[in-house]
Amino acid sequence: MFFLKENCIHNCIIIGSGPSGYSAAIYAARYGLNPILFSGPNPGGQLTYTNDIENYLGFPESIDGISFMDNCKKQALRFNTKILNKTINKVILSNDIGGTHRVFFGKSQDYLDSIGIIIATGSSSSFLGIKKEKELVGLGISFCATCDGFFHKEKDVAVVGGGDSALEETLYLSKICKKVYLLVRKNYLKASKILQKKVFEKKNVEINFSSIVTEIIGNDFLEGIKIFEKKNKTIRTVLLSGLFVAIGHIPNTDIFKNQINLDNKGYIIVKKGSTITNKPGVFAAGDVMDINYRQAITSASTGCMAAIDLDKYLSSL
Repeated sequence: MFFLKENCIHNCIIIGSGPSGYSAAIYAARYGLNPILFSGPNPGGQLTYTNDIENYLGFPESIDGISFMDNCKKQALRFNTKILNKTINKVILSNDIGGTHRVFFGKSQDYLDSIGIIIATGSSSSFLGIKKEKELVGLGISFCATCDGFFHKEKDVAVVGGGDSALEETLYLSKICKKVYLLVRKNYLKASKILQKKVFEKKNVEINFSSIVTEIIGNDFLEGIKIFEKKNKTIRTVLLSGLFVAIGHIPNTDIFKNQINLDNKGYIIVKKGSTITNKPGVFAAGDVMDINYRQAITSASTGCMAAIDLDKYLSSL
């Protein structure tokens, strides 16, 4: 078996390497907890798909997502965080106060034991599942209007989805874009009535029911889309600057099912105003427990909170 220190029980293992994971690592390290961070299958998280970050505090000039997350990693390393470029594939979480939790990784089921665990595995955006979609993420295709909407100011964009998130994206974009096409697969909206009312009142929003994106146009960047309209069974081409996919997020919590309390959408449930889960010594930070905001800055703040909560927990033992 693989051990950083033979037969050692660690204080802090962090699962995930987005803003919440690195923030937790920095604070945990400064508290002397000697954190070990597992970077996971997508080091840096969803921000690595973002070309320009302009709304993160302290960056008056924009910075690309890969560089930003690289800076976060360097800062964590500066405080002697041990970073393992491996993915946790199984956990056994203790129910006992002061109990030891075990995390497994690698094909040979190596494992580490720790009294404290910070889960920062984030969430994954749901994709449409069509060609060129993943290749053009950050090159016209986005999953966050507040992150990337500014780059499409006074241009035509489209939003895919019919729930609250899609309509919130649409309302935000309608303030800065020339025109917003709202593409809804069904013949009705699932969003709250108040959001529907606001969208219907927007003169620069065109709502297209029973519409499906069938093709993405563009090679190096998004140029437009083809839309299949089920009602009249026709396909039309729309030229666009941006396509915002808002058909939901999936929290990365599969390995925690039956191990920790999750809500009906799979997000980790934490004690209000904290990062404390139902398992002693286990804390959750970032998008994996945040269904509302999902911003880099809020993710980083909960990473800080998780480290502080863990330090308090360890100090009480």
